[in-house]
Amino acid sequence: MTYELIRRQLSTAVPFANHVGIELETIEKGRAVARLPFRPEGLNHIGTQHAGALFALGEAASGAAMAGTFAPMLLEIRPVAAEAAIRFLAVAKGGVRAEASISDDADALVHTVRTDGKSVFRVTVHFIGEDQAKIAEMTVDWHVSMKRKQV
Repeated sequence: MTYELIRRQLSTAVPFANHVGIELETIEKGRAVARLPFRPEGLNHIGTQHAGALFALGEAASGAAMAGTFAPMLLEIRPVAAEAAIRFLAVAKGGVRAEASISDDADALVHTVRTDGKSVFRVTVHFIGEDQAKIAEMTVDWHVSMKRKQV
């Protein structure tokens, strides 16, 4: 499965991410970039990006990095975001870019899932504002396992 095909599929697969306005820009092996435009629907009471929209952006970017990691076997796995933490550093007064990358070697993770049937790993996400300011940092722990065979 190609990265561009994965990007197109993921761009429509999660209705909430579409509702918030998240745009997946790039997906590569172990890395992804997503963007959240500055829209009136995504603002909070002080006129900046809503924390919930930023969290959704980070989760989407982390999921895209996970998908890029497991591209060769994406249809064979069951990925679950098991835990996430976000630390806000500044308010986002404009659009935000989220850059996600896995913490482990991508090929080793694929090998582990193929041989052991599952793997647990972390994705780190850095949020950058239009002015290049650091907006937030996030970690998402993913649990990936092989899909169970239907009997």
